[in-house]
Amino acid sequence: MTADTTGQGKPHVAVLMGGWSAEREVSLSSGRECANALEGEGFRVTRIDVGHDLAAQLAEIRPDVCFNALHGRWGEDGCVQGLLEVMEIPYTHSGVLASAIAMDKERTKKIVSALGVPVAHGVLVTPDAAIADHALPPPYVAKPVAEGSSVGVVIVKLGANRPPEIIRKVPVSRDGQIMVEKFVAGRELTCAVIGDKATDIIDIVAADHLEFYDYEAKYAPGGSKHILPARIPDNIRRAVQVHTLAAHRALGCRGVSRSDFRWDEATGELVFLEINTQPGMTPTSLVPELGQHMGLSFGQLVAWLVEDASIAR
Repeated sequence: MTADTTGQGKPHVAVLMGGWSAEREVSLSSGRECANALEGEGFRVTRIDVGHDLAAQLAEIRPDVCFNALHGRWGEDGCVQGLLEVMEIPYTHSGVLASAIAMDKERTKKIVSALGVPVAHGVLVTPDAAIADHALPPPYVAKPVAEGSSVGVVIVKLGANRPPEIIRKVPVSRDGQIMVEKFVAGRELTCAVIGDKATDIIDIVAADHLEFYDYEAKYAPGGSKHILPARIPDNIRRAVQVHTLAAHRALGCRGVSRSDFRWDEATGELVFLEINTQPGMTPTSLVPELGQHMGLSFGQLVAWLVEDASIAR
């Protein structure tokens, strides 16, 4: 925890960052950017590197609002949100239920597919079963059920004789399973919801040396190129925006969310991959870029999130 920066007439904001998930470093970067921007907008800010003593820290500093810049488990899955509800401290982004569901890719897919949002076929299996034999015909993707930032994603290519041993390193869910999902070729598209309005769409092109839009592509300088607005047909643009808004509303998300898609230009197939309720706010992140395209500076975006904060979300 660091010293406060005092702003006149604006709420005292505690920026929650870091934590102990696999996405700790990304969260620290997001938190620093958001804290600096909030100070630039005149807010009094306290930065908190979240640990297991978070409740005691919050009781000591007594902030008016918590800006949740945590990513991954415990910060993005409803746990921290539940603590803030109990302490009756208004907070940004989605509430307990939406956060918990969105973090679970399998449950999210079931909800959005019921609305007609296209999803990739997938199954849940244990790592032992995934190693013993192909759970789906290659090509397919093995990935965690509840992680973000492409942590632990493995692509099994067409023609692979056996599943690769690296699948054993894919982080398992609380019941010991991983997701095996059909690989959809094509372009990576992303769209956000800001203030219950779908943004334009970014076409994400990973650097040539990278296999897909992985952790490095997301956060390393030069890891990817963002084409905004995406050069895609109008019907695909409309479909992505409609599906993004449908997912946001169906899960009960609040503030900002971002949904990711794959579009195969050759076949026309478009599939929803996942929704992010705590999207990155780093210098290479997508939501700040989408907000700027809407006419919102980064400072205006984070200030709006603070103004939108509440409990019982």
